[in-house]
Amino acid sequence: MREPGIHEAVGRPGGGQASNGGQASNGGQEPGGGQEPGGGQLPGGIFRGPEPHLRPRGRLLHPLRRKRSADDGPTAFVFAGGGSRGAAQVGMLEVLVERGITADAVYGVSAGAMNAAAYAGSPDAAGVEYLASVWRSLRREDIFPRGRIATPWRFFQQRESVHPADGLRRVVEGGLAFELIEDARVHLEVVATSLVDGRMQWFDSGPALTRIMASAALPALLPPVSIGEERFIDGGVVDNVPLDRALERGARRVFVLLCGPLRYHPAPYRRPVEAILTAFFIALHASFTRVLASLPPGVEVIVVDVDGQPGSGYDDFSGTEDLIRAGRKNAEAVLDAWASGSN
Repeated sequence: MREPGIHEAVGRPGGGQASNGGQASNGGQEPGGGQEPGGGQLPGGIFRGPEPHLRPRGRLLHPLRRKRSADDGPTAFVFAGGGSRGAAQVGMLEVLVERGITADAVYGVSAGAMNAAAYAGSPDAAGVEYLASVWRSLRREDIFPRGRIATPWRFFQQRESVHPADGLRRVVEGGLAFELIEDARVHLEVVATSLVDGRMQWFDSGPALTRIMASAALPALLPPVSIGEERFIDGGVVDNVPLDRALERGARRVFVLLCGPLRYHPAPYRRPVEAILTAFFIALHASFTRVLASLPPGVEVIVVDVDGQPGSGYDDFSGTEDLIRAGRKNAEAVLDAWASGSN
C-alpha cells in the first residue's frame, strides 16, 4: 500500500512517440547546443519543439532562428543529479533569480532534489544565498564520514552501505523551509527508485525529509530509505535529468540545470569498474538526449551545463566555489543567447 503523494511515472500521451518525428535542429544528432552571440560554443543549449500548428514531422530550431511563441505557458526548473557537482546549480539559480525568471514547478533528483527543495521553499535571492552558504560549508565528513575501517574495504563488508545516512539527514533538514512537500511555496516533485520493482517513483506530497533523502540515497554509498512498505534509492538510477516529468506535467518552458556537460564524451577507461561507470553514464545521457530530440509542439527547453566529466570523487567538495562560479558564468551566457533570440 502506497502512502499519499506517491505517483508512479507514466508515459507521455500518444504512447511515448516523438511528437516531431525525432528530428533535431542538427539533423537528429546529439544536441549541439548552438553558438554564443560572440561565436563561441554555448555552455548548454536551447531547444524547441515544432510550432503547435505544424505536423509532427517538424524540426527543433534554435531560438536564434525563431521567435518565441506568444503563449508561454507554465515554466519549470529541472534539477539534474550530480553529487558534489550539484554546487554548480547554485550559480545557475543566482542568475535566474537576478533576471526575474521564476518557476511554476520544480523537479529534482539526487543532489538536484535537495537544491530543488531549497528553491521551492525560498524562491528568492535570500533563499539562493542561504543555499550557497550551505554548499560552501559542506565537507566530506558532513555526509560521507570516515570510519575506523578504510573506505575501500567497507565496500566488501556485509553492510547495506559504506556510509550511514545521519550526515545526509542533517544537511537536508538544515536546508528545508517546510515539513511537507505540498507546503513548499513552489510546486515541488522529487523522484526515487523503488527496490521492489525498479520503477521510478515520484513524490509531490508527504514528509519532505524522507522523500528527498530517498531521492539522494546513492546506491552502495548511502542506505535505502523506507517509505510506507517500500524501500527507495537514488532517483538518478532511472532518470538523472527528469525533463520528461516536467513535460508530462504540462510545462511549456523548461530550464534544465545540469551538473555536467550536455555533450558527454566518455574518457578511455583502464579498470573494469571504470567501464561499468562509463556505461552507466552513457545510458543516462542517452535517455536525456532522446527526450530533447522529441519535444512536443510549442515547448522550449533551455539547458545550462558545466564542463568536466563525471568523476569518482563523490565525496570531494573542494571544488564547490569553482562550480558555483562556473554555473553562474554559463547561465549568463545561455540566458543572454536565449534573450537575444526572443526579441
